[in-house]
Amino acid sequence: MSTADHEAHRTRDRVLSRPAGGASSRSATAAPRREIAASWRRVAATGLDPGAGAAIVPLVEADLERRREESGLRELIPKLTTSLASVIDAGQLVVVADPQGRVLWRLGGTGVRRLADHLGFVDGSAWTEANVGTNAIGTALVLGQAVQVRGAEHFVESHTRWGCAAAPLTDPWTGRVVGVLDVSGPSAGLHPAELALVELTSRLTSMELLERRRAELDRLRASAAPLLSRVDGDALAVDRYGRLAAFVGSRAPERVALPDEMAPGAVWLPAVGPATAEPLGDGWLLRLGAATDEVASTLVLDLVGDPSVRVRGTSGEWSRQLSTRHTEILLSLVEAGAQGRTAAQLAVDLFDSPDPMVTVRAEMSRLRRVLGSVLLSSPYRLAPAVATVLRLPDDPRDLLPRSSAPVVQRRRRTR
Repeated sequence: MSTADHEAHRTRDRVLSRPAGGASSRSATAAPRREIAASWRRVAATGLDPGAGAAIVPLVEADLERRREESGLRELIPKLTTSLASVIDAGQLVVVADPQGRVLWRLGGTGVRRLADHLGFVDGSAWTEANVGTNAIGTALVLGQAVQVRGAEHFVESHTRWGCAAAPLTDPWTGRVVGVLDVSGPSAGLHPAELALVELTSRLTSMELLERRRAELDRLRASAAPLLSRVDGDALAVDRYGRLAAFVGSRAPERVALPDEMAPGAVWLPAVGPATAEPLGDGWLLRLGAATDEVASTLVLDLVGDPSVRVRGTSGEWSRQLSTRHTEILLSLVEAGAQGRTAAQLAVDLFDSPDPMVTVRAEMSRLRRVLGSVLLSSPYRLAPAVATVLRLPDDPRDLLPRSSAPVVQRRRRTR
């Protein structure tokens, strides 16, 4: 073990042995990196023991296969294998996980796969911070950016002989994280440049997803043109993600937030009000009703089971499931009330650090595209005219179990 590795282990032992946790990085010397220190604080607050390995129960085969199909990532695996062939040849493991941190695919030789098996790093296992502590997959999902975790920077002792670098896989069309790309293996074999390689590969994958979405939109535009030419009044042709393909009339928002349970017939949409929806290829034809200045009157944040948001107006309601990050943000804003939260305050609520303000602002921009006038800025807050309802599980331990965000941990302790 090198001198640097010895020092890293001493730092880990010193910081994580502090009572009641103090995964603090405020020591003047031998402090862990700031993003690692913040992760340690988040994980320590969950009660995970750094000296004991977490129980990792993998998905059964049928559930794993269902997640693989739903991920939409299967077609990308051959290209990822080619792009990272040198990493696999060097004895590292390439892993693709879903947005919940579940391992969907592992690509690598028999030796490194066997080592991963001993850690419970198997197909279908969950590698979130809340589940297994600081690790590249879970911490990249929390931060929304590429992360490298070296040896002793892992929170759980049994993982400290391992190194990993991971980056979120983002669909630029929707702004949603659709998975995580990870390179892992014995820490002695992990090169610092692998972080840059993983980040570059994830960006190329995102660009490939973008080209697919553009091609789909072009096909929808071509099929919508003759139909729209016969429509009276305002109408939109949108793809399955709500992106505008074509329109007639005076109203043409670039994107419409569609509900999860989209179906033919009458629908109410926050951005455009009442409409009639008709299937159109892989998208929808929306015949818009009369333009109104109607705004939402009620927002229901439902955290029982899979988190979702439901927005009600006088003409109807609309709902969709939320990502973990957007759920954490809305929970923070509901708790803040009229005072709201600055970007720095939201960063502390989400990451236990004011540093990731750029990430917060990007997520708020995406969330405001969905909820529109329900969310206000400077500071970020829910519109005062909108009544808010928060639905929580009966058992506080069931609240967002994959989340390690401080705002969620506070809520678990106060009920």
